[in-house]
Amino acid sequence: MMKETLDFVMSMEFWRMGLLWTLSLLLSYWNLLFASAPPLSRSPPQSTKPVCIITGATSGLGAAAAHALSARGFFVVLVGRSSHLLERTMMEIKRKNECAQLKAFEVDLSSFQSILQFKDSLQQWLSDSQMHCSIQLLINNAGILAASSRVTSEGYDQMMATNYLCAFALSKLLLPLLRNSSVPARIVNVTSFTHRSVSNIQADKETVTGKRFSRSKRYPFSHVYEDSKLFLLLFSYELHRQLGLMDISRHISVNAVDPGVVETKMMREFPPCLSSLAFKVLRSLCLLQSPEVGISSILDAALAPPEISGVYFFGGKGNTVRSSMLSYDVKLAKELWNTSSDLFLQSKLYFKETSTSVSNFVS
Repeated sequence: MMKETLDFVMSMEFWRMGLLWTLSLLLSYWNLLFASAPPLSRSPPQSTKPVCIITGATSGLGAAAAHALSARGFFVVLVGRSSHLLERTMMEIKRKNECAQLKAFEVDLSSFQSILQFKDSLQQWLSDSQMHCSIQLLINNAGILAASSRVTSEGYDQMMATNYLCAFALSKLLLPLLRNSSVPARIVNVTSFTHRSVSNIQADKETVTGKRFSRSKRYPFSHVYEDSKLFLLLFSYELHRQLGLMDISRHISVNAVDPGVVETKMMREFPPCLSSLAFKVLRSLCLLQSPEVGISSILDAALAPPEISGVYFFGGKGNTVRSSMLSYDVKLAKELWNTSSDLFLQSKLYFKETSTSVSNFVS
């Protein structure tokens, strides 16, 4: 354990996290001095219960957001990879709010096939429950910080797939259900201040799938995490622009949110002594938040008036700030959109062909 800790401390990735991420966080708080706060709406405006989907809902910010939004009248759909943790989270929410309406789906959010199956299961559940075939709120919260390289069944880097490609695919697949909503609908993407650490990036397939990082001698986990969060932010702004071209009335709005530093299990793959030390330092500087406090920006982004779209929430109290200059690069965002769309169609076609082949074999 001591050798592992020393190796980690001596790595460039550790110092990148310690220095660049701290500077990025401080820059976000500096921008907060010039923040603007749009008017807030704190309750769903319709008579029937709006449906909210939250990914990564088994702990931390996802679980806290599920509890808060169920208390505000949403029918909350929890999405996570562990059925046991989903069940436990629902029991905890029900214990605090017995009137909460909840539904859980076990989904591997790093797998396109699993996400595709979830979309079908969700539609079937809405139909079986005699609910309107629509959703009102999608919160793409799922995210991991992996210490080592892991590859998905599609051959993609697991961290890039979970943190970015999952949100892109899920948003594309659920757009019809969001459009079906009788009231304005919204997508909220949970990103991070760490995106400010990226000064240059390509939006080619090798980078977007994370395959480029597999060739590194040592897995550059901090770079992959930063890149995935920047991609999520670029996607948020581009989706906002795309929806604006198709839908002048802004029936579907898109917001990005940075919850800041929150005490979650995100760093569970790193040496516990270092994680504990980092949390103590951040707590002493009043920069560390509990999930219950950290969700304030997520709630701001989710419950802001329908006309608020394409903005970056940070710091709570409805505050929005400027993200990095690179995140507003329209050319880069379009390249990312095209690359991600190609990967999406590629995966969709592959699994359609696979399903057809299996059906033919069985029959």
